[in-house]
Amino acid sequence: MIRFRVHNMHGLRFTAIALSTALLGAADFPSAEISNGLITAKFYLPDPERGYYRGTRFDWSGNTYSLKTKNHEYFGQWFPKYDPKLHDAIMGPVEEFRTADGGLGYADAKPGGTFIRIGVGVVRKPEERAYQGFRTYDIVDHGQWKTTAGRDRIRFVHTLKDASGHAYRYTKTIRLVKGESRMIIDHELRNTGTKEIRAQQYNHNFFVMDGQPTGPATWVKFPFDLKPVRPFAAGLAETRGGEVHYLKELAQGQSVFGEFEGSSAPSAYDLRLENRKAGAGVRIRGDRPITKVVYWSIRTVFSPEPYIDIEAGPGKSFRWSYTYDFYDVQ
Repeated sequence: MIRFRVHNMHGLRFTAIALSTALLGAADFPSAEISNGLITAKFYLPDPERGYYRGTRFDWSGNTYSLKTKNHEYFGQWFPKYDPKLHDAIMGPVEEFRTADGGLGYADAKPGGTFIRIGVGVVRKPEERAYQGFRTYDIVDHGQWKTTAGRDRIRFVHTLKDASGHAYRYTKTIRLVKGESRMIIDHELRNTGTKEIRAQQYNHNFFVMDGQPTGPATWVKFPFDLKPVRPFAAGLAETRGGEVHYLKELAQGQSVFGEFEGSSAPSAYDLRLENRKAGAGVRIRGDRPITKVVYWSIRTVFSPEPYIDIEAGPGKSFRWSYTYDFYDVQ
């Protein structure tokens, strides 16, 4: 259930807003909109019954189906097929939590037992050899979602516990900075259970800049050399130091995928993405070291995915933040 409440945070009083809806075919989806006058962002909200996204791969909060500045649109539908339970039928700077075994408690759970997908819920483990990242599992407990929205920010809180001893309170606040084309995503994962939480988290960054296709006008730069663990296949894109360059415009059905080492340098989480044909760019900064980088793109979207490590013992919290600065490319 989504609950809207008046809430006081950082000395600012937010007025609860009513759910709005967006139409896709015959379905209505709970949604919300925030703006600071320079950026307008629109979100589909977590809802177990009517939510736009009901898969088990991605965190349900922050599903951004539109983010507009004065001159550009940065996100939108990039996939041809929609199903609310499709693993990647989701948009914007969406996030996933992963553990070595796929979910909290997965390795210890027997078939028919349960494990946790952070930001999703308690899910049922079927008879299978290993966790399948693109599979949509049966959710047996959605936990409790609370969403509070104001003029220029929105906060999601997910509270969940499992019989395994894993439990948490996960808070994500997305805010637009006054007078700037800047969005900040603040996170806190508080371990309220009896077992330690260890995971990796990444933002998939499904960028669709003005609907332009991925190709030579698309450029991505990291502040460190991209050392391949699984390099790009030859012919479509290549790395040059810390930069990603496309050799041709991707056709329908073509994709670019690679995995690269991260960097422990304090300034490592600082990347730039541009589509120079669209004239749109964004700088993304994080306040944690990058464990590794996965990079994926198809014709309709390009996605650098920096991973970070998360660790929180019982009663402890882990906090992290991402900052997005949107700009025009001259």
